[in-house]
Amino acid sequence: MSEKSNVARHPRPPELQDASLDEIMATYVGKYKDKRADWNAFADASIEGFKRAQFRFIGAGASGKHDASDIIPAGNFTLSIMHVPPGQGNAAHTHEVEECFFVLQGYLTVFLETEEGERVSETLGPWECISCPAGVIHGYVNETLEPCYLQVMLGRGRPETAGFASSELFAKRDSHLA
Repeated sequence: MSEKSNVARHPRPPELQDASLDEIMATYVGKYKDKRADWNAFADASIEGFKRAQFRFIGAGASGKHDASDIIPAGNFTLSIMHVPPGQGNAAHTHEVEECFFVLQGYLTVFLETEEGERVSETLGPWECISCPAGVIHGYVNETLEPCYLQVMLGRGRPETAGFASSELFAKRDSHLA
């Protein structure tokens, strides 16, 4: 009786029990060259000051778009790359889970707010990040003359659509799904 040279110490999830390594590799690899910029990923993305593009890798994140065939299936988190042109950002919002912004290239001013309008900001550069706790109003803006690229992660495989702090934006938050 021969012994296995390697032993998986944890079971595969049910959907991968009978999957080959080739099938797993084909499903769980995402390459930037194969991604399309989604300039309509969010309800606020068509508003001047909030224009940005999302490149979805794992899950759909806060955009609510969960059905694209080139997205790696999400288990317990999502991951996207955002392209933020100069002068653009996103609207103040919350999530039911934490959200992390990790700057890859350029500079980004991140902010946290209270419901009373108090705001604190910090500028992040390459290889710097912020983790925004669930329920805390937050967002970002690119205040430079160069584009910024950042990685965005949310702590759930299928998070709820972003809860915009603005009542007007909140009412339209699913409009980009049409």
